[in-house]
Amino acid sequence: MTNKTAALLLVFLTAVNLTNAQKMTRSEYIQKYQLLAISEMNRSGIPASIKMAQACLESADGNSELARKSNNHFGIKCKSNWNGATAYHDDDEKNECFRKYHSVEDSYVDHTNFLMSGQRYAFLFQLAPTDYVGWANGLKKAGYATNPSYAKLLIDIIELNQLWRLDHKMTATEMAQFEQRRLGSAFNNKLLVNPYSSRKISLHNGLKSAIARQGDNFEVLGQEFGKKPWELMRYNDYPVGYEPRPNEIIYLQNKRNQAQGMYQYHIVDAGETMHYISQLYGIKIKALYRINNMSPDEPITIGQVLKLKRKIKYGLKFAQIL
Repeated sequence: MTNKTAALLLVFLTAVNLTNAQKMTRSEYIQKYQLLAISEMNRSGIPASIKMAQACLESADGNSELARKSNNHFGIKCKSNWNGATAYHDDDEKNECFRKYHSVEDSYVDHTNFLMSGQRYAFLFQLAPTDYVGWANGLKKAGYATNPSYAKLLIDIIELNQLWRLDHKMTATEMAQFEQRRLGSAFNNKLLVNPYSSRKISLHNGLKSAIARQGDNFEVLGQEFGKKPWELMRYNDYPVGYEPRPNEIIYLQNKRNQAQGMYQYHIVDAGETMHYISQLYGIKIKALYRINNMSPDEPITIGQVLKLKRKIKYGLKFAQIL
């Protein structure tokens, strides 16, 4: 073997190793994006388990070329009503047109909009958001994919990875408590749980955030992240005397005056409060009240549709999300 050949082989093997090292595992993918699936279930009724299983399958756990280069995690093709960016990939036919997104979050949101606005999927929204088997079979029946085993593939992913827990709004950090909890109380006093399992500064809704641990208070968090306790309380709209609870998201900067990306509406679910919703989307609670022309003493009700933006840009009608 010549030196030149050996050098080329070394470059090739290095490239292969780097490619393999960069691949995301299924558990890593689920851990990273599970909160997006729960958020979208909140506003649409699409089971988070179904959304996550579809994303795992369609994007090869975030490793497909379409996912990496176009942020398209659900294999959605352009269709005649798509006015956004596009990318071309081989699928059922060569060089087919696929939707391209600015972020992974936008892909998850558009997948929801795609199902809600498609007449052939309308019957699925009569199913319970915990009926992942019905949804899987319904997606196959509606023609979401051509693979005759599509429903079974989704169900297998859900059951092998216990994704049904997401339909009860439980992230991985809450699974250890599942046997002690009952559905009747599972939705009471909800916390927004960070999808990351270690203490680090990460981005949620494009905002710097961290996860609270057992025994934390705002003095401890302030010292750790170089913030004053009153700043953290103000960032998160907490009253004087409130103490953070384990697994709760703590924003490390001011929330925004409206939701970012493609989020436009939220449908109120059991146990939710305006504060919970404001944390979920990174919106200041005062701004959330203002956008919806509500006063702080005005209660919200299950099924109520809340606007998350001052101006709606994407044309979804309320009827399409109810």
